[in-house]
Amino acid sequence: MSANPSLLNARIVASFGRNFIAQCQQTAQQYQCTTRGKRTGIAIGDYVKLRLQGAEQAVIEEIIERKNLLYRSDNQRSKLFAANIDRLLFVLAPEPDFSLELTGRAHIAAINAGVKMMIVLNKADLPAIEQARKKLQPLKDIGLPIIETSIYEPLQLQQHLTPLLQGNTSLLLGQSAMGKSSILNVLVPDAQAQTRAHSQALGAGRHTTTDSRLYALPSLDGSIIDSPGFQAFGLAHLEREDILKGFPDLHDAVQNCRFYNCTHRHEPGCGVLAALEDKSIYPERYQLYCRLIAELEARPLY
Repeated sequence: MSANPSLLNARIVASFGRNFIAQCQQTAQQYQCTTRGKRTGIAIGDYVKLRLQGAEQAVIEEIIERKNLLYRSDNQRSKLFAANIDRLLFVLAPEPDFSLELTGRAHIAAINAGVKMMIVLNKADLPAIEQARKKLQPLKDIGLPIIETSIYEPLQLQQHLTPLLQGNTSLLLGQSAMGKSSILNVLVPDAQAQTRAHSQALGAGRHTTTDSRLYALPSLDGSIIDSPGFQAFGLAHLEREDILKGFPDLHDAVQNCRFYNCTHRHEPGCGVLAALEDKSIYPERYQLYCRLIAELEARPLY
């Protein structure tokens, strides 16, 4: 960490391409920021050192060492969600139908980033809620907390989520059309106004959506990061042991494998295959494990 007194401590609160807004930790003033050269890899929630270039502009000189970074990746590129977060609030809903696989992938990424994840099952007022509960049973059984919400019960929504937000930096994440923005508007009533201010400051235009935004929650001594919806969640940055770490439901069965280097797919004496046969692990969870291992094996070697 730099000890240069001319540098300002700040946190990234909005982004658009290689342009950012950083908020000074001491004064709460916000600055329009760029990076030096072609530097990339800055995420919402990063703590940085700024060199001021005027009353409202600054250059990012340094990224302070992160506590964690949550992201997804494929073989071509990575998508950074947020850095230095305490909790992942993963938003789902009964309608439109959600992907249990994407939810499982996000959970694996969170486990490997050291981030606590919980599911916010939104639109709990819809008739299809019971079907959604059954679909989520495999994740509930491995201890993933699930909180049901409805924006038509805003006080109850706040009561459920406020204790989780207290003193934390939380990331609001989920597939498109799950009602994430509606939840954000209940938790941060002036979110739309802040969004417009950020977009205008970055020259992004009134209707342009930036990658992510951080909203302060002063009364809770915390903050919440909103990230756009997605339809894919690659885990190309994880190795075999990382993938297995993301399946706590397989850990006990692995201890019963005959071979120490068992891949848990075809070997004789495999504890995982035995557990699958006696129905002590869910088939869909095992199938996700196999898909991720297959993706890892198909990954190009550089």
